[in-house]
Amino acid sequence: MARLAQTEDLTEIQTDILAAVHDFVEKEIIPNANALEHADEYPTDIVEGLKELGVFGLMIPEEYGGLGESLLSYALVVEEIARGWMPVSGVINTHFIVAYMIMQHGTQEQKDYYLPRMATGEVRGAFSMSEPGCGSDVSAITSKAVKDGDDYVLNGQKMWLTNGGSSTLVAVLMRTDEGVDPDASVYKKMTTFLIEKEPGFGEVSPGLTIPGKIEKMGYKGVDTTELVMEDLRLGPDTVLGGETGKGFYQMMDGVEVGRVNVAARACGVAIRAFELGVDYSQQRETFGVKIAKHQAVLFRLADMATKVEAAHRMMVMAARKKDSGERNDLEAGMAKYLASEYCKEVVEDSFRIHGGYGYSKEYEIERLYREAPMLLIGEGTADIQRMIIGRRLLEEYKLRL
Repeated sequence: MARLAQTEDLTEIQTDILAAVHDFVEKEIIPNANALEHADEYPTDIVEGLKELGVFGLMIPEEYGGLGESLLSYALVVEEIARGWMPVSGVINTHFIVAYMIMQHGTQEQKDYYLPRMATGEVRGAFSMSEPGCGSDVSAITSKAVKDGDDYVLNGQKMWLTNGGSSTLVAVLMRTDEGVDPDASVYKKMTTFLIEKEPGFGEVSPGLTIPGKIEKMGYKGVDTTELVMEDLRLGPDTVLGGETGKGFYQMMDGVEVGRVNVAARACGVAIRAFELGVDYSQQRETFGVKIAKHQAVLFRLADMATKVEAAHRMMVMAARKKDSGERNDLEAGMAKYLASEYCKEVVEDSFRIHGGYGYSKEYEIERLYREAPMLLIGEGTADIQRMIIGRRLLEEYKLRL
């Protein structure tokens, strides 16, 4: 954009990467997004193009074949991709979270085995904590892994796997009660398992079924699925980090950076909604003038632009905090909360500017209007973010008597 959502102090490499992704979005994503979305068609050609750009290995260290870039670089790339078509950024996000958890918590053998192939996109990641009976309440998961000799036998059902069908590696959070003090925290009775599988639907490996795509209001194209485990047998080398009882903390670390990603996606959708609104307002005439001249529309544009700028800066701050090695759960929660709420408001204002045409599938804003709500619930609902923010604030501002 000419003025809004700019980021200061980027390196030359970051600038070049963003320029390449912007060019790809303009030429390959935006012209095809509506047709793919209306057909609910997986964006195979787009994903292949992103592989060639190196996006799947953007944050994976160079020693494993990645580009070794920062979370900020990744977030800005995601923002740009989401500006083109938000579900494509979902294809990248879940892959990245799994790669990040392996980078941070995996054994050296797991890093050596998975990361080089994840950097090229040969191995594609998905992950799940949610189950049909629980979403943000991770403590309520019932899927269980039981030790049987050296192996583990997994049973249960997972929900809301982005890339569930197209992925070849799934990180799942399971209950592992054996060998743990019964009085220990439930969060110490959880383990992350890395499950390799074939892409597709149905029984993709013995004991593992991906039933099919979940039909959704928006966020189409990308496959969102369930995952059913029935006596799925895995070896001990599939435990992330090689030690049980660490799963909850590993997943939360991944979700923390995932929240920066969702904030970036919300920023991208909001930017696109603003672009569509400001363009349309300078073309459409009522009462003999362009509608951009009407004060009511002008005020909407001002509000939209201010929200775009504020959300972008909050997202950038959260990413830079994580890159500095500092704890960023407060900033990530704030960024995700603010950006997703502002995204919804900016999209609705653009929808209103379009008038009756905004309700037509011929116009891009109709698609954005259905995509924005997913960002209010992805990686933890807005209310969950407010709880996280509030608790962290009480830690920081604890009353001293």
